[in-house]
Order: sequence, then C-alpha cells, then structure tokens
Amino acid sequence: MADKYLLRVTAGPSYDPTSHQVVAVNSGTPTSVQSTLCTANVSVRIQNYRGLPHGSPPTSSYFSHPPHTHDQYSISFSFVPHRSINGTSLVFGNDFEHPVRDRIPPGFSAAFKIVKWAIDPGLDGDVYADKPYLYGNALSSINVLSIGPKVGSEGLEAGKIVESEHEEAITEGGFQGGQELRESLNIPGNAAARQKWFLGGHDRLENWQWESGRLYKADFFNPYLDFNEFALKLPGFSLKVLGYLGGEDYLRYVLKDKDTGEVLFVVVFTLLPIDQVDKDEAKTPKSGKSIAEISDDPGGRTTFDSQADDVD
Repeated sequence: MADKYLLRVTAGPSYDPTSHQVVAVNSGTPTSVQSTLCTANVSVRIQNYRGLPHGSPPTSSYFSHPPHTHDQYSISFSFVPHRSINGTSLVFGNDFEHPVRDRIPPGFSAAFKIVKWAIDPGLDGDVYADKPYLYGNALSSINVLSIGPKVGSEGLEAGKIVESEHEEAITEGGFQGGQELRESLNIPGNAAARQKWFLGGHDRLENWQWESGRLYKADFFNPYLDFNEFALKLPGFSLKVLGYLGGEDYLRYVLKDKDTGEVLFVVVFTLLPIDQVDKDEAKTPKSGKSIAEISDDPGGRTTFDSQADDVD
C-alpha cells in the first residue's frame, strides 16, 4: 500500500499550509522560516526517501555519522527567538486540527507506553481531544541541543544563520560562549544526561530562558518511525498507521509556546496518493515553492479516501 503514495514535506511559520514552503529533503539546503516568534532554518532528512520534490536524494550523508547510522529521519533546526521564552513553555511535538479518536489503531496504548519508555519520558498529551496533541518539553524532548552566541539584530536573518552555523550533524554542547552558559547553569554536557536533568525538576525548567537574540541549534531524530511504510517500529512492537490516517493524511510537528499558543515553526509530512499528484508537480517541483503556488486546493492539502486500500 505504501508504494501508492508519495511523501511531501513542508515547513512554515504557522499552521496555515499556504504559508509553507516545500522542504528539499536530504539536500543539505535548509528551509528558512520567519515567524513572529523566531527566525529559523529547518532541515529534514529521511532514510530511503521516496517523495517530492521529484529527484530528491534517497538518503543523506547525515546517516553515515556514527550516532545516526540506525536513525530513520531527522528534523534539525537553528533558531533565534525574537523574545525570551521560559523553559517551562517551549514544547515540541505533534498535533492535529481535528479529532482522530475514531481512527486510533488497536495497540496504541501499548505503543504509547513504549514511546514514553524508549523515546521521551516527558511526552504528554491527549489523543482523544477534539484537537489531539502529543507534546514534550523542548529541553528534554530534543535529542541534541547546542547553545550559541547572542547574535543580536544582525543574526535575525535566516541566511546569515546558514552562512555561519550550518553543519551536517549538530552535536551536543555549545559554541562562542554557549558552552560557558551551559556550565554556569550546571547543565550536563552529554545529551542523554541533559534530557534526564531537565526531566528531574520543574525548577530547572523555570530557571531556563530561551533568550531573545541567542542562536540555538537542535536535532530531533529516532530509528522508530519509518516513513516508507508509515509505520512505528518500536522495540518488540510494530504498528502500521497508514490505514488509520483517514482524512488526516499528514503528520505535523510543531515548536510552540504552549502557554500563549504561539507557533515558532511547523513541519508537515503529507502523504499524497500518486494518482492524485499533479503531473507537473511530480515532474518539475522546486523546493522553496509555497503550497499556495502548487496546490489546486486553497487550503494547500490533498486528501484521499481512507477506504480505498487496506494495509498490506
């Protein structure tokens, strides 16, 4: 069934899909996003990628790095907040616009327990809500975090972040004064230790500020979500989700301030039935084009009949 679909990845400053650009997956060229809360560069890498833009590399040298040889995907980003955000407020995770409670597959509860054990103990949410969500605090959910310098107004242009800070694989730590800041706050230098440290007390989150004008680099990845099969492959457990997507034919990641509801950026993985993909888009799409430019749907989305196929 999965080979009847193409994946398209977009990124933008809001939930509105018409504000998004097509991400050049595995290209090494980040997608620049400007929102009211931050300036960001977002890179998406997917192992054995099969999707748009047509001709995208099937993999990235990122997956040859020793820490990532078993990973299936990565969402890495550099960002500069435009205002300071308290450590308790910034979250990263998934959400939907509409209820999915009637499409939650059997075994979800078991899968969620494994996810909390194996991936993110701080993950929280409500998949039965009218607007379902699964968020983790950014300080403990993000796999790799590197703290950079105060860049001021000159660094608030995405292109300048790319020129000075783009690298193939982000590593835990700090640079240009960021390491000293980590040490002054007693934040462990190891990624796993840092995640555990921030899970260890609410006061540690409260004492942290995502500072206005400071450059941060982050990477979120894991070996469990297979986009080619649209399956969650956990230790001792595998769950194919393609047949349960229904009209919600996308998976959305968001970095947001949970207290105000303001979004820093959104990354959307949309599953497109091959026979519904516009021929011109399939042959000649260019990364960076807005969804409004390439979609006949004013909302920028493509839907499919959830009953058309069964999961193989």
